[in-house]
Amino acid sequence: MSIMEISLSPTLFVMPAGQEMPDRPTGEAVLDDPRLRRADRHQILIRHCSLDEQLPPDHPARMVWELVRRWDLGAFLAVIKARGQAPGRASTDPLILIGLWLYAYTQGVGSARELARLCEIHPAYLWILGGVSVNHHTLSDFRVEHEQALDNLLTQMIAALVSQDLVSIQRISVDGTRQRASAGRGSFKTRCKLEKQLEEARQHVQEMKKQPQDPASSLRRQKALERAAREKLQRIDQALEELKKVEEAKAKQKNKPSKHRPATASTTDPEARVMRMSNGGTNPAMNVQFAVDTASRAIVGVDVVNAGSDVHESQPMRKQVEQRAGRKVEEQLIDGGYIGLDSINEAAADGATVYAPVPKARNKTADRFQPKKGDSPAIAQWRQRMGTPEAQTIYKQRASTIEPVNGECKTRRGLTQFVVRGINKVKCVALWSALAYNFVHFAGALVA
Repeated sequence: MSIMEISLSPTLFVMPAGQEMPDRPTGEAVLDDPRLRRADRHQILIRHCSLDEQLPPDHPARMVWELVRRWDLGAFLAVIKARGQAPGRASTDPLILIGLWLYAYTQGVGSARELARLCEIHPAYLWILGGVSVNHHTLSDFRVEHEQALDNLLTQMIAALVSQDLVSIQRISVDGTRQRASAGRGSFKTRCKLEKQLEEARQHVQEMKKQPQDPASSLRRQKALERAAREKLQRIDQALEELKKVEEAKAKQKNKPSKHRPATASTTDPEARVMRMSNGGTNPAMNVQFAVDTASRAIVGVDVVNAGSDVHESQPMRKQVEQRAGRKVEEQLIDGGYIGLDSINEAAADGATVYAPVPKARNKTADRFQPKKGDSPAIAQWRQRMGTPEAQTIYKQRASTIEPVNGECKTRRGLTQFVVRGINKVKCVALWSALAYNFVHFAGALVA
């Protein structure tokens, strides 16, 4: 069949049975299929732009960078081994790592893996990096390896606020908040079980040393197994050392029900303690101590202890604040957990006035605000002072200042359940949270 025959074939345009060709009005145009620009997300794009153009001029990340640039980072630089022309890989600038973590904590990011992910996609983190690559190992190690240097950054921040009369520390509030530790309840063992596990761990380490190299296993994997065995032995040994401290603390207890329970210590986080939590239950936890300037609500003191009681933390926190600010604390607001006759006497000797609730008298008819026989002058003055309306008004500032700070740090500044182990590492996390809190509330003054 020729082309002419095909074009003239009547069967080409015959409608199926039961259908007829629709009538088209005379003069109506025939519409072709629409021509569209469709998405193709597999194509490779090359864009010419600078990182600086990706971030607005008033972005908080720029303010974080400006603040970190003003700090003295000598303590971070002093430990760097890559120097001069000596062999070795160059270290990541501490300015970058501090900027990343500080900005991350202002955004509530407290995970090294999450921060590493954001460093690949988020413009603010990419801007802080400035083309430098990091991984979650570098970020995780840096966050917890510089406790003293981080503590010094908080001191520099407080000094800057004090110099501008934004923080006075004339009156401070102190409170402890218990946060879940990185240890499970099942990791807490009695002395008998710890000693048994210690002997088993020692035997395992010796067997690992005598075991010949497995041809099917790489040398790197073999060394990792040996290191894991040694670290487990060290943790159990440390747990026994911490168990001694728990036993000594129980021996000093008077008639508390917990005194008759066997002492235990964790094999995963030996410095953690089982504490009574705010929900009424008990969990492995750490006790984070914050001191806040009541006038400005700035965090002016940070510490971490593994004691469930706050009774011995009043004076250390006051001394820490005075050392950071270079001024004397005149008034200190504490709750009932800090009350101890020794702490009140120590505060009076230091020239500080304590505002704390007076415990109810056992005799319901007795006036708890009246001095008791044997009270020191400082204790007698404290009882009488707390009975006055003026003192009770001042004491109300404790809850309205320190409690919101604790709440904000736990919900928005990365102070969540700890994923690091040990008091020193936990304190680093608390310091990052405090630095981020102060930056959010005083950024304008800090970078002015």
